Amino acid sequence: MSHAWMPTSPCGDGCLTEGAPTVAFPRRILRFTAAISVVFAALLVAPTLLVIRGRSRERLLRRIFRAVLRAFGVRMSVVGGADFLAAPAGRGALVVNNHISWLDIIAINALRPMRALAKIEIGSWPILGTLVRRGGSIFLDRNRLRTLPGTMSELADSLRSGALVNVTPEGTTWCGLASGRFTTATFQAAIDGGVPVRPIALRYRLADGRETSQPAFIGPESLIASLRRVAALRGLVLEVHVCPEIAPGRAEDRRSLAALAEASVHSALGTVRIPPQRRRVLVGRRAPSQPVVH
Repeated sequence: MSHAWMPTSPCGDGCLTEGAPTVAFPRRILRFTAAISVVFAALLVAPTLLVIRGRSRERLLRRIFRAVLRAFGVRMSVVGGADFLAAPAGRGALVVNNHISWLDIIAINALRPMRALAKIEIGSWPILGTLVRRGGSIFLDRNRLRTLPGTMSELADSLRSGALVNVTPEGTTWCGLASGRFTTATFQAAIDGGVPVRPIALRYRLADGRETSQPAFIGPESLIASLRRVAALRGLVLEVHVCPEIAPGRAEDRRSLAALAEASVHSALGTVRIPPQRRRVLVGRRAPSQPVVH
């Protein structure tokens, strides 16, 4: 059952851009077949992942996630982040990004494999669910608020132990042409864990440069419907902007830290977001009246 604090988005079918080129039906079938083959191959090599460590394990996982992107005909373009890609394993960080599609988590792990804070429903999804479970995700049950403190404690412990953990602070998917506010709870885990925050900005484009919302997983549609739409697209490009890290101690509290990360994402995408204004309470005197403009 949902509750008043459940993240929501106004995005729906009306947000989907039109005019995207598509591939023929046989090519779509081949893409699904290729994606399923990659998942089965990942399951076969899963015992190997328990043995190998460090860069070798990371390279193998990165190849698996990149193969899923290729299977769906998605080309990934990475801007910035050389320091992040070269950083040694064992240095924990909270990696946050704007949330548009189920492709997001695949792209983040194709960049650098990591754990994820994911809603519990994702574990049962086809293709993606298998990869997310194998990646050691921390699952969040959004319908049971009483489990939130324990989940945040697990997240902080994971960060403190040196893990990279991917979080989508908007809490739900948006179309990409619009976006949501970053919620603050997970940023407290970064503060408690004493780790930096690494914002990543995502944008989906077509081969001709037009921004598209076609890959968005929004509204009441099923995952299968979204998979079909992505498999049909021709020339889909996923831009990944790796923003500068926000060092521990730079923000005084989780609200300020969330605002810094959100601003960093909007700056990378060239979009404008007006920060929420806190109302000032005047004690002992009335606020001066403002002129009325007609």
